[in-house]
Amino acid sequence: MAGARFLYDAAAAELAERLSLVQRRFAVGLEMNGYDGSLARAVGGQVDFLIRSEREGDWLDGTPLAVVADEELLPFANGSLDLVLSCLSLHLTNDTPGVLAQIQRALRPDGLFLTALLGGDSLQELRTCLITAEAELTGGASPRVPPFVELRDAGALLQRTGFALPVIDQDRQTVRYDTMFGLMADLRAMGMANSLTARSRRPLGRRVFLRAAEIYAERFSDRDGRIRATFDIVYLSGWKPHESQQKPLRPGSAQVSLADVLTDRSGGRG
Repeated sequence: MAGARFLYDAAAAELAERLSLVQRRFAVGLEMNGYDGSLARAVGGQVDFLIRSEREGDWLDGTPLAVVADEELLPFANGSLDLVLSCLSLHLTNDTPGVLAQIQRALRPDGLFLTALLGGDSLQELRTCLITAEAELTGGASPRVPPFVELRDAGALLQRTGFALPVIDQDRQTVRYDTMFGLMADLRAMGMANSLTARSRRPLGRRVFLRAAEIYAERFSDRDGRIRATFDIVYLSGWKPHESQQKPLRPGSAQVSLADVLTDRSGGRG
């Protein structure tokens, strides 16, 4: 991953900065699928006990508090964590709402969830070219690039899984490559292979990839011949509900009506 970690580094730095703005310490935290632990090290001064979880035990070498686990089957008791961090891994899950629900249950009241994941139009160019080439040469197509959450749906997803005070925003990065194959090599190095259970198990032939690369160069290249790849990083944060948190006013509880405000600004009616 060392040569292709620019995207992870950018997202991890942003997550660490956002956490630093939260003026509190966390007793027990979890970093999910942080690869080499750089995010855990960056936020360690704000967490008393930080656990790392990974799908592959090799990533956890030398980590004192660690567990090998799939994020779709979290092995943590309800109400056992104060903080959960995830950087560029949740978009690879097949049941993302289910993962968020598990995280919400594992948090203590007033616990924080903070994540970065690919969303929006990420890899739209690669998706288009692979589907076009496969349909052209085989007469059918299977999803080769997983779908990503839309920004407008992200807040609803947090609320539906029980989080309070959701905050959602997005950062777009356009990365350029010599060819489509350079992009795909980086994606493999980042661990971003297609994990969809609904994907076709039939491997694409060499002809399809070559044709997809031609289409990519035709449709999504700059004047110098290099191709563009879009990465939309969606940042989400939400809190486990707690009575101390600010709550919206109940409908009908306002002390001033809109009509009164408009009357005052217009200097009276009639």
